[in-house]
Amino acid sequence: MHKKEQNSLLFRLSLMAVWFWSCFIFMGHAQRSASFAKTHPVIPTPKEVSYGADLLLFNGVFVGGTEFVSEGGKLIDFFTSQGISTKTDGLPIRFENTKIEGAEHPDAYQLQIDSLVIIRAGTDKGAFYGVQTLKQLFRKQGEKSALPQIRITDWPTFNIRGFMHDTGRNYQSVAQLKEQIDILALYKYNTFHWHLTDDPGWRLESKKYPQLQASKAFSRHIGKFYTQADFKDILAYCKERHITVIPEFDIPGHTNAFRKAFGFNNMKDPKVLPILLDLFEELCNLADSEEMPYIHIGTDEVRHRREEVADTTILAIMQFLKANKRKVITWKEGIQIADDSTSIKQLWAMHPPAKGHPFIDSRANYINHLDPFTGMSRLFFQQPTRQAQGDSIALGGILCAWPDNNIAHERDILKQNPIYPSMVFYADAIWNGKEKDRPQFWANLPKANTPELEGFTRLEAAVLVHKAEFFKGKEFPYVKQTDIQWRLIGPFDHKNDFSKRFPVEDAIKEEYTVNDETFTWQGPYVGGTLHLKHFFGFPAITDVDSGTYYAYTEIYSPDVRVQDFWIGFHGWSRSGGRRGGPFPNLGEWHTTQPKIWVNEKEIAPPHWKQPGLKTKTDEIPFIDEDYFYREPTKIALKKGWNTVLLKVPHGGNSWKWMFSCVPVDFNEDGVQHASGLRYRTKLSDHDQK
Repeated sequence: MHKKEQNSLLFRLSLMAVWFWSCFIFMGHAQRSASFAKTHPVIPTPKEVSYGADLLLFNGVFVGGTEFVSEGGKLIDFFTSQGISTKTDGLPIRFENTKIEGAEHPDAYQLQIDSLVIIRAGTDKGAFYGVQTLKQLFRKQGEKSALPQIRITDWPTFNIRGFMHDTGRNYQSVAQLKEQIDILALYKYNTFHWHLTDDPGWRLESKKYPQLQASKAFSRHIGKFYTQADFKDILAYCKERHITVIPEFDIPGHTNAFRKAFGFNNMKDPKVLPILLDLFEELCNLADSEEMPYIHIGTDEVRHRREEVADTTILAIMQFLKANKRKVITWKEGIQIADDSTSIKQLWAMHPPAKGHPFIDSRANYINHLDPFTGMSRLFFQQPTRQAQGDSIALGGILCAWPDNNIAHERDILKQNPIYPSMVFYADAIWNGKEKDRPQFWANLPKANTPELEGFTRLEAAVLVHKAEFFKGKEFPYVKQTDIQWRLIGPFDHKNDFSKRFPVEDAIKEEYTVNDETFTWQGPYVGGTLHLKHFFGFPAITDVDSGTYYAYTEIYSPDVRVQDFWIGFHGWSRSGGRRGGPFPNLGEWHTTQPKIWVNEKEIAPPHWKQPGLKTKTDEIPFIDEDYFYREPTKIALKKGWNTVLLKVPHGGNSWKWMFSCVPVDFNEDGVQHASGLRYRTKLSDHDQK
């Protein structure tokens, strides 16, 4: 070979080596950036985000510049709480006050993390949201701290992104409310709707009418109320976090406490309106219209003659609040006043907007009705305001917690309702909006191997990272459910005999013929909970009113173990008594006599602490009614594949046709995804005794 040819060959080989090395480096960078996207997810998902390939390690910070001094101070406080000092040679963090080009909201922000950190925004709120994102990205790395390389441009789609708590029925301490407000701030909510009054108590102190705080006015949590100092404390706490408080006095319904305090037989007493106007004036005097621009006056569920008032009463209150420069909010469905053309309507249940009125959407997102698993599907696939983005009419949405029933301990509200998982899942929807409403997935997750399930799975993975990072030791009843699959068969006609056996209990086969009708297995269906028919009529698996379904799966265990399981056959809604009751007796999973077999062995139901309670038992606190706050069921699993068969009858006065079956582990941080298990829905022949 000539020397010239040798040189040419060497040159080509060099180019190939450079090309391969470049590809190797590129692939390595791509893998690392993809890895950081999984280990450092941001919720709500940013509109524009790009992860780099490196971690920025540091052991001190220097927050420089004079832009957004308040937000810079909050960031310093955060790093101090993490044991990170401020020093001139620390990681440079700079705030820049600038309009974010291309953003569709004034409260947009940009976050850039590379050799330094830059937070750009055009408003204090935007800067605050950049700080919250930075807090989500922060990790401890040994003795150092770490942030991933990243570039984010983000903005909210809706102006109102809120959470409501009913403290009228069940008092919560200021400390517990602040804990939840901190979570709201981290996930960029900007509204705390505070339901302060209800039948069991008028929970805000009145200095003019102290009889509202007298023992006789309360039917629950006697003497528990918020002083005006408490109210101002919460108001200031929210203001620091760019959260607006919407206080609510719910009138004229839900006013037992009010009427008992003054001895009124009904709300038409001529003394009622002057007192209500005084109480609203006291409320207005606690904060100016800039700090507290909205006041909610309820008007919903006037179901008794003693609660009825003339339209002029409601109109007088509205006019008074408007004169005090407040925007008035009422519930829809609620009292509709013909002369009212300006109030904001907060929608609940399935009530539509009122023509010409701005509205806040709270339909189908009441946490007290949500199962921890299917409820998250509803919050993910529900389109806030039923349109893609907010405007001057569709203001946004408020997630609501109505734990109507009496509670034994204040943290039972967090334990017995999936409040924290709901906050995190809903944060993504109300910040970003949804291009399309998908009610077909409000009751259950999409089927396996669909793009819709893939979308939910991506957010689920991010939520579980956040659970591990930010909710250690807190009540967060959610684990990965998108790997759980079921086959279903039915409904068989049990002719009002819940105990009626069908051939599925004798052997698992591809199909069965019963009364000349052929049944085959359907699925696979995905999820920790499945609604066979939804109690609110959302699209589900069946439209029939009664019958018996069977659910089947197989679980692989890498070892012999006794595994904790969450198992349930009726979700008690934590409101309106034991809704769908009465509660089962000892020896029953539910009054419809469901059963579960694992490896052909029937699993006994819990030993209920309060068996046989009637439906209307609002004043008896829940203890172990729902699977996610009682002791788990312990089930022996063999090494290898284990069969699981559930029998799920429905009918009579039962309200919910559903089942939950999820293996879980527990540690000091709370409930976790069961380790080492995997699923299949292969139909094997097994005698089910």
